[in-house]
Amino acid sequence: MNDFDPVIAAAIAWAVGLCLIGGLMTPRTEWYARLNKPSWQPPGWAFGPAWTIILGLAAWSAVIAWNAADSPADQRSILILFAVNGLCHLAWSPLFFKAQRPDWALIEVVFLWASLVALVVGLWPISVKAAMLILPYLAWVSFAAFLNLTIVRLNPRTG
Repeated sequence: MNDFDPVIAAAIAWAVGLCLIGGLMTPRTEWYARLNKPSWQPPGWAFGPAWTIILGLAAWSAVIAWNAADSPADQRSILILFAVNGLCHLAWSPLFFKAQRPDWALIEVVFLWASLVALVVGLWPISVKAAMLILPYLAWVSFAAFLNLTIVRLNPRTG
């Protein structure tokens, strides 16, 4: 008996890949330690579990949407929506941490946020449950965008 489900495997690979690559692109350097940050920023240890839960819910959303899709066109839309989101997700950390440009990351987070709105809107007619599973991700990125904006304001570039 073969219980392997390629849809579940692909969704898990997508979520784990985003977590691993995102983690590797988020070094905690002396530069980051010196940044002025708001008192309400969550502790560093909270980000890993938060992203793990959020991307796990997004993977679950992908599986539900894929299985609820009525046509290959719907499935293609689901793939495109999650691929665009994945690319936007992966672009933020290198800008903020590697390039040390919170201002550039603030511009990029708009695209990440828009990709999440597109996911909710695009998944809603296919599966309301799948769309709703994206809402914690959208809420977290909205919070992260405000945190990013606050860090930019607290750390004006002087060079």
